[in-house]
Amino acid sequence: MEQPPTASALALPGDGPLPNHAVLLRAGVARGIITDDQALALDRLAREDVAAQDEPRDDERLRFVTGFADIFVTLGLVLFFGTTGYLGIDRLGPVGGYGLVAIEAWVLAEFFTRRRRMALPSIVLLVVFALATYNAAGFTLVDPDTEASRGTTLFDLVFRGHPEARPLIGTGLVTLLLVGLHYWRFKVPITIAAGTAALIGLLLGLVAAVDPFFAYDRLPWLLSAAGLGTFALAMRFDLSDPRRLTRRTDIAFWLHLLAAPMIVHPVLSAVANGNTSQIGLAFPILAIVLGLASVALVTDRRAILVSSLVYAGLSFDALLREIGITGNVLPLALLALGTFILLLSAGWHPLRARILRALPRPWAARLPHPIGA
Repeated sequence: MEQPPTASALALPGDGPLPNHAVLLRAGVARGIITDDQALALDRLAREDVAAQDEPRDDERLRFVTGFADIFVTLGLVLFFGTTGYLGIDRLGPVGGYGLVAIEAWVLAEFFTRRRRMALPSIVLLVVFALATYNAAGFTLVDPDTEASRGTTLFDLVFRGHPEARPLIGTGLVTLLLVGLHYWRFKVPITIAAGTAALIGLLLGLVAAVDPFFAYDRLPWLLSAAGLGTFALAMRFDLSDPRRLTRRTDIAFWLHLLAAPMIVHPVLSAVANGNTSQIGLAFPILAIVLGLASVALVTDRRAILVSSLVYAGLSFDALLREIGITGNVLPLALLALGTFILLLSAGWHPLRARILRALPRPWAARLPHPIGA
């Protein structure tokens, strides 16, 4: 007659070392805390839970907030930097004011990022540090007789008719070096995107130094090329962590968020310049948005689609006006856009599974979260 399994069946020959839970269950049976049947039931439950955790997750999981303290500290940072930035620029001038803000951001990161490991404040501190560094370096390089003396931000000074090589190269190089030092110290994922943006500025400055008229005339396409390069870098990080378990997936997210507008805006601007009617403009834009939605599904990155949603809303507005709808057109366009987002979100997983099954199996297997491959 077959004997029922006992707690010794928690480990079968050839299974390798006992998992921690099996050792604990055996100890519980040995001490009479639980029975053999209870131990076996708990073992099955633990193994099923591990199997479920091993299933690939096909959602973008990002750590923005570790608790309400993050929001509270971020509010304080906004007030602090807003005030010290205003007073610093007023009393010390643009270079001194922005330099002071950069120093303050680094010092505060030593506590909130390095010691407390707070997510949202760390992102804010990095963004403030990068922008303050960029502006301080830029105002050091611009002509003192320009608007710099009135405290205008560097973004108003870099492109005055044609891109100026010296501010672009100088600010890009200084920001890239200091942002790289910031990443070495604090390891905040968004830092890679900030460094990439600084590198793009540096490269644009080098192009402007060689031929400023070419840089100005071809700026949209240069930005689009930079966006494609940033997207390729983001995919490199994504493919190196297909299960999205490490810091690399957060780095890839911020790179995708940086790449998308650089790719989308120049292309859609070119489409807009080539069409005179709203209806003639709407269909190409919607086609581009659908193409981006396909790329977002393949890569499992919704961030790629975010930058094109504004254009999609404008296209819905144009289509509604073309078919004769008057009054409340904007709410209806927003309703159509919201419906599109909700339908895409609801069908994200099955749609992605269909697309991955249509791809060659070796390609699909390398993609993040290869569901349906």
